[in-house]
Amino acid sequence: MTVLEQQGEQARVAAKRLATASTRRKNKALLSMAEAIGLRRKEWLAANEVDITKAREDGMSEPMLDRLKLTDARIDGIIRGIREVVELPDPIGCEYDEVIRPNGLKIVKRSVPLGVIAIIYEARPNVTVDAAALTLKSGNAVILRGGKEAIESNKAVIKIMRAAIEAAGLPADCVQLVASTDRESANELMHLNQYVDVLIPRGGRGLIRSVVANAGVPVIRTGEGVCHVYIDEDADLEMGAKILYNAKCQRPSVCNAAECVIVHESVLEAFFKEALPLLDEKKTILRCDERALAVLGDRAVPATEEDWDTEYGNYTLAVKTVDSLEEAIAFIDAHTTGHSEAIVTENDEHAAEFLNRIDAAAVYVNASTRFTDGGEFGLGAEIGISTQKMHARGPMGLKELTSYKYVVVGAGQVRE
Repeated sequence: MTVLEQQGEQARVAAKRLATASTRRKNKALLSMAEAIGLRRKEWLAANEVDITKAREDGMSEPMLDRLKLTDARIDGIIRGIREVVELPDPIGCEYDEVIRPNGLKIVKRSVPLGVIAIIYEARPNVTVDAAALTLKSGNAVILRGGKEAIESNKAVIKIMRAAIEAAGLPADCVQLVASTDRESANELMHLNQYVDVLIPRGGRGLIRSVVANAGVPVIRTGEGVCHVYIDEDADLEMGAKILYNAKCQRPSVCNAAECVIVHESVLEAFFKEALPLLDEKKTILRCDERALAVLGDRAVPATEEDWDTEYGNYTLAVKTVDSLEEAIAFIDAHTTGHSEAIVTENDEHAAEFLNRIDAAAVYVNASTRFTDGGEFGLGAEIGISTQKMHARGPMGLKELTSYKYVVVGAGQVRE
């Protein structure tokens, strides 16, 4: 039996106990985790500094370093996130869609955990804690496989959390980390059919597509984000500039950041008079079609076909010019990853058309795509942003980490 198979077997055993744990017991474990992280934060910060130093030596970009870096303020936010999960309703054991059949059978759906969840993700140590908190509260055991860039950070916080969970009376194996970061470990985890009920990849396009193409266990596709902001001919251009700046520049490395702005030709020049001063603050590279290049001149560079499908993760923005809302919708349809799409307009008919026709997990009118987030949606922390339609879509909170079973109660009925 391989190390991963052993972890899978341990996760199965832990999941059985966790599935029937009381809300009080699970919340006690979560509070224990939050307290332990606060008390032992220096260990976590020291381990993170090792990762940061190595990542800099390897040439990691500044936006990606920002995703990797921990600070006292970020750890405080992570602890708050755990405590917010404690305050959320327990998603397990809820009953709904009750029916009484003509023969007297009472049939009801009851929410249950998914079981053992595996998560493959990249250089974000906060994901390690978010995933542990959400899976524990929803009664699932989790096997985490982070990227090599965050391995020391992940090992440190997993050690802290496992001790805290065990101290609260639940199995430490509710939360496990794959220590190896080589490709073979990811491949083995993707085929751990005997133990893993569902696999969730969280990261860039390459990671997600590789998992979807190669996994032998059910996959919930998350995180791939080529998000668009469309500036309509009837937009408030000052508002649009501020929304675009937030969507692109507030944190460009995350999946809900905008990668392409689509601008109606009639407002192209006026819009960039508002937007350029903001985008210049971050020295944003603009990769433009011919009409936008004619307006922006030396401030921009020509776009290629590849740019319309690129998730940059940095201060680079594609710019597409269109002649109509219809053309904007068609362009989004051709290039969306189904994550988050936004229109800026004062035209109610255009807003309604956009909302009705755009097929994405989150569709916005006059707001930044950066709001596609479990916390911002009131779901607490999230396990990821699902860009598919089966089972879960959008921010995956506690409810999305459950399934259900039919509970049928009779009084001696037999089928004729």
